[in-house]
Amino acid sequence: MAWDWWNALNIYGVDFKAGLNTATYKHYIDFAAEYGIEYVILDEGWYQLGDVLSVHPEIKMDELLAHARERNVGIILWVTWKSLLDKLEPALDRFAQWGVKGIKVDFMQRDDQWMVNYYERVTKCAADHHIFVDWHGSYTPKGLFRTYPNLLTYEAVLGMEQGGRCKPDNSNYLPFIRNAVGPMDFTPGGMFCSQPEDNRSTGSNPMASGTRAYQLALYVVFESPLQMMADNPVYYYREHPCTEFIASVPTTWDELRVLRARCGEQVVMARRKGDRWFIGGITNNQPYSTEVALDFLPAGRSYTMTSFEDGVNADLQAMDYKKRERKVDASTVVKIDMVRNGGWAAVIE
Repeated sequence: MAWDWWNALNIYGVDFKAGLNTATYKHYIDFAAEYGIEYVILDEGWYQLGDVLSVHPEIKMDELLAHARERNVGIILWVTWKSLLDKLEPALDRFAQWGVKGIKVDFMQRDDQWMVNYYERVTKCAADHHIFVDWHGSYTPKGLFRTYPNLLTYEAVLGMEQGGRCKPDNSNYLPFIRNAVGPMDFTPGGMFCSQPEDNRSTGSNPMASGTRAYQLALYVVFESPLQMMADNPVYYYREHPCTEFIASVPTTWDELRVLRARCGEQVVMARRKGDRWFIGGITNNQPYSTEVALDFLPAGRSYTMTSFEDGVNADLQAMDYKKRERKVDASTVVKIDMVRNGGWAAVIE
């Protein structure tokens, strides 16, 4: 899904005033439709805090929803847990009437028995309305999604929402620890990439620690059935090859193979969806080189591998990357080189 909060709706180069208004969200919807992105989220500000039934006066919800339907883009709505609780049934009734696909519930930030029961109450009520749930500001998954398949993901992680605090040195533990207990809403996809010591993230100009190839690889390495594209459509349009790759990465998988792994340091994994394989590799603040055999590919045919790799200067300028295309088969051995806080991502088809 295309996400608005991390980039503060700071669209520019357009002929309308960006912000919490219909025109801005139409722009997000058009962007999502162009790249085949399934959803757009309306995060904080779409309703007047304290009353989830009171829409921001600059947002014409009926017009916006019609625009999304015409382009086959679903709408997700962010809500605080308390505002939702105050009007749970009326709110979900209205969301269902609007055709809203999901809700992102935020700021629970506790796990006492009452709150645990609240999670199930809301998830069940949302299921009854055919609406899926993303628990943000949450504790880690405890298995509730086994009972309610409309529960897609949880935050419960120090993700990119935390700006400069979110560093590969910490994030590289997540596949081994946090993702091991369930899906996580990490919010990857920053295009303004930096080495951690250079991260000067702000609301209007957010930055992502780790190289560009690292950011792309996160969509393969980190698992969530609902992946956010955190950055500004302006930058995604500008960085078309990267955006095209991100938008092509599935959010559910048929097969996983871990090719290299050392907890907190490096991981390289391959995931299959149908007859396409995706490879993602990330490293910590030390460069890393390895070789991986593509012997998991079916023998007897040739494939095209498109890879996104750290550029020669990515250890200093994290936005430096190179895109390569080559023919591979089951006998191919691929050399993977990552700079510090770097990554490597590829699709084989």
